[in-house]
Amino acid sequence: MKPFGRLADMVPDEPVSQPRAAHIMTPSEDNAIARLRGKIMAQLESSVVAEMAPDVLRGELEPLIHSIAGRERVQLSARDQAKLAQELTDDMVGFGPLEPLLRDDSISDIMVNGPDTVFIEVRGRLQKSTVRFRDSEHVSVVAQKMVATIGRRVDESSPICDARLADGSRVNVILPPLALDGPCISIRKFAKQKLDFSGMVQNGSMLPAIARLLEIAGRCRLNILISGGTGSGKTSLLNALSRSISSEERIVTIEDAAELQLRQPHVVRLETRVANLDGRGEINQRALLRNALRMRPDRIIIGEVRGPEAFDMLQAMNTGHDGSISTVHANSARDALSRIENMVLMAAGNLPARVVRAQITSAVDLIIQIERMRDGVRRIVQISDICGMEGEVVRMNDLALFQFAHEDAAGGIVGHYRVATARPPFAARLSYCGLEDAWMDTLMSMTR
Repeated sequence: MKPFGRLADMVPDEPVSQPRAAHIMTPSEDNAIARLRGKIMAQLESSVVAEMAPDVLRGELEPLIHSIAGRERVQLSARDQAKLAQELTDDMVGFGPLEPLLRDDSISDIMVNGPDTVFIEVRGRLQKSTVRFRDSEHVSVVAQKMVATIGRRVDESSPICDARLADGSRVNVILPPLALDGPCISIRKFAKQKLDFSGMVQNGSMLPAIARLLEIAGRCRLNILISGGTGSGKTSLLNALSRSISSEERIVTIEDAAELQLRQPHVVRLETRVANLDGRGEINQRALLRNALRMRPDRIIIGEVRGPEAFDMLQAMNTGHDGSISTVHANSARDALSRIENMVLMAAGNLPARVVRAQITSAVDLIIQIERMRDGVRRIVQISDICGMEGEVVRMNDLALFQFAHEDAAGGIVGHYRVATARPPFAARLSYCGLEDAWMDTLMSMTR
């Protein structure tokens, strides 16, 4: 059988001798498949393959596999041929064995810990996948292909790299010798279903009353810090919170790897740049933040504050750029303040601690703590406002604090919110926007 289409010209035009009897490769079919894969790859022209759509390539590979398998006396069922065609397609125009995981919308995280160990997160719970790579070199090739999509590189001389895929998924790669058990790839998948507050209420992340409070906070241009651990849902919450921003505002976003999904019509997206091989050309978040202040922003959103840019962020919040939002890694609202303080001191180490805390107090209005709990649900567990200073200590008020009650029969966590109904320090802002009564009514509804 001669293959059709553009791959037809790649196969030698010689008769295929018919085997006298089916010969099954023993003792290992894997060796036969590996040899067959090599024969097929040798027949393909990479420049032609690169121009082909995955579905077209897979359709033309199947007769090619049938032809070469017959010549090499390798017995393959139609199902095996289709499987090999899919694997070759994924390797040539995709990301190899990871393609089925990337296509599965139920998977939120993919963690490759070497060629034989791949874990996935499904609905907040980790489980081991059956996906395998051929060897460590295969993992490295896929990793290099991923980072190359945005013009970055990863190899022994530069074994750590952050990147993003075309769909916005975030990728981190670390190679040997730093990774002792083989190349590691960590992928935070881009959510195709863009969650809003109603979706997060449906998922159990918050109550309708909490959603209403956050919507009011966004509309009133409060400066908000979203705090949580790795994989707790900080970026998803930031995306949902951004829905309350008016379409008339000019928004500038600053990220290490662009993953925010703002729907407003006037958004300027900025992304950092790593240094080249000579150690030059790096543009960090602090430089982008300083430039953003010259771009006439109505709001500045920093995907994650993690270093000296915290100092510039506070300066922006204190000089008229209300409604700024950012995320930070921390285990509680109080820890988030300590982290911001430490990051400010990276940029201005000569400032007294009291001055730094006073700046934080005047800049940040609200801290939202989100946590991935042991039942796999990402919940808002704390909403705190900044009340002021008491001596050298920042005073905070927990507007809503989630308290664990028990587990249900399915292992889900059941709890309630302890609510404080005191008038918040930003009440004047709420009143200015005509939403103070709505804020207080919402808080009161949670006490009933």
